[in-house]
Amino acid sequence: MVMAQPCDPQFQAAGQQCGDQLNTITTAVPFLLISPDSRAGGMGDAGVAVSADANAIHWNPAKLAFAENDAEFSMSYSPWLRNLVPDMSLAYLAGFKRLSNKRSTIGGSLRYFNLGSILFTDINGSTIRDFKPAEFALDLAFAQQFGENFSGGVTIRYVNSNLTGGISVQGANSKAGQSVAADVSFFYTKPDIQMGKKSGQEGHFAFGLNISNVGAKMSYTETAAQDFIPINLRLGPAFTYDMDKYNSITFNMDVNKLLVPTPPVYLLDQNGAVVIDPVTSRPAVASGRDPNVGVATGIFGSFTDAPGNVSYDVNGNPVVESGSVFREEMREFNLAGGFEYWYDKQFAFRGGYFWEHYTKGNRKYFTLGAGVRYSKFSLDLSYLIANAQRSPLANTLRFTLGFRFDGKPKKKEGDV
Repeated sequence: MVMAQPCDPQFQAAGQQCGDQLNTITTAVPFLLISPDSRAGGMGDAGVAVSADANAIHWNPAKLAFAENDAEFSMSYSPWLRNLVPDMSLAYLAGFKRLSNKRSTIGGSLRYFNLGSILFTDINGSTIRDFKPAEFALDLAFAQQFGENFSGGVTIRYVNSNLTGGISVQGANSKAGQSVAADVSFFYTKPDIQMGKKSGQEGHFAFGLNISNVGAKMSYTETAAQDFIPINLRLGPAFTYDMDKYNSITFNMDVNKLLVPTPPVYLLDQNGAVVIDPVTSRPAVASGRDPNVGVATGIFGSFTDAPGNVSYDVNGNPVVESGSVFREEMREFNLAGGFEYWYDKQFAFRGGYFWEHYTKGNRKYFTLGAGVRYSKFSLDLSYLIANAQRSPLANTLRFTLGFRFDGKPKKKEGDV
């Protein structure tokens, strides 16, 4: 809940505005947005348009229709936020199989988030029980190629979040949160773009779009308000340049935006207490919109519901700083991008950067990664370097082991 904060009267008298107000968007089950694999993790957590592998189910399932191999399977593991919790981790299993028509692909994945161990106590400090909260998501994906350059994909997802183990919270019995959601995605690819006079110098352009986690709200008790799950818009391009028969490099960028309501700024009375609207019996909104809306309304309203910077005039009325609403809407987009260099399709080096505005979470970090392929196997790892000191994300490692089946990569000119 964000409340309107009055500026210093001396500054208001001078005609100056309040500073930017922190207004981070929160949802249930944010683990659904964590990058699960090492390849994209090494490229700044960007992967909506890079070439397809088994982990495309998370980034853009439509890419699976253009996968080079008939089938793939991968296993990923990452110790998570180890600077805060020593036993938290994310595990991810994913795979796909191309169908006999070679234009359709099915896939599936399992994401398991272990939140470590927690000790529940009562108001007197007496131990109630030890519990290991965990969350998981089970996916089933389908991708269809509609032409030589275009494909679409859809994913059905079941989400389960068990954070309390059923203990009583403030007199109400808790339960595991559950939801069913869907992803809708598209992918465009344009290969064999001639880049130079020399043979083998070709480019490959791709663009991806994925709207993920469109689903029902989640609640952990019978009486508590329901929370949005992290409905997310991800889109961006990728470009691959084949320098010669052995060397290629890809540059990619993802733009992300949560399609859920932005917390409004609530109205305060002269004593600093939140005003209750007598009609709705809910907190009165000074700027922005009441987030207690349906899923569809929340999605479409997420582009225009930022409250901006709010202060009070001398009469106690809320005033929204001119231009601050639009600025805040733009700040809800975060950017991720990077590159991937391959030598002889066997050794890879990756780098990237992720940026989020400080009023919306302030995640800023560099990433590095490397990979190796041998026969049907691949091994990738990535490392996160946080900009800020003592960031909980600092030094995050990811590991991915992959298996390819019946792969038939295209022969390059000059290959025997």
